[in-house]
Amino acid sequence: MTTTALIVVDVQNDFCEGGTLAVAGGNKVAADVAELLRTSDYDLVVTTQDWHVDPGSHWSDEPDFRDSWPRHCEAGTSGAELHPALAAAVAELPTAPVAVRKGMYEAAYSGFEGTTESGRTLAEVLSDAGVTDADVVGLAFDHCVRATALDAASAGVRSRVLTALTAAVAPETAALAREELTSKDVELA
Repeated sequence: MTTTALIVVDVQNDFCEGGTLAVAGGNKVAADVAELLRTSDYDLVVTTQDWHVDPGSHWSDEPDFRDSWPRHCEAGTSGAELHPALAAAVAELPTAPVAVRKGMYEAAYSGFEGTTESGRTLAEVLSDAGVTDADVVGLAFDHCVRATALDAASAGVRSRVLTALTAAVAPETAALAREELTSKDVELA
């Protein structure tokens, strides 16, 4: 028996056009993921969010855009909230999605580095729900989507990245992410 989850990675205001660390195409990803939620029937939906309080050197006034970044997704700000299109679609779901927040006091790229409000990890959430397969979508393909899909595969979940429902920071890092994902048996669809 197959139990499939949709993991929506970091579709937050700061990562969409107009945000402090916008990814080109972020608003379109938000709208397209919202449409997917309205037209599909996943057994479980999970949203992840950067929720930075003080992530140390992850924030920098002189970022290298690899290990350090401009200030973004500060806990409690509108930039850290889900994009309005996604938030509206989530509100329409018959069962509320599981919300995972990550990176409060450190850099955290994978949703598996975060917890729910009650302290459950994403691995625990998926295991408790009997999830066998996960579709991963969101922002950004070459960073947080990549890390989350790889960790899902490492946790024994068949993972598939729906690439049309992602956007990347840069073509070079996207190409490297594609190679790494396929080498670890993550399907790119």
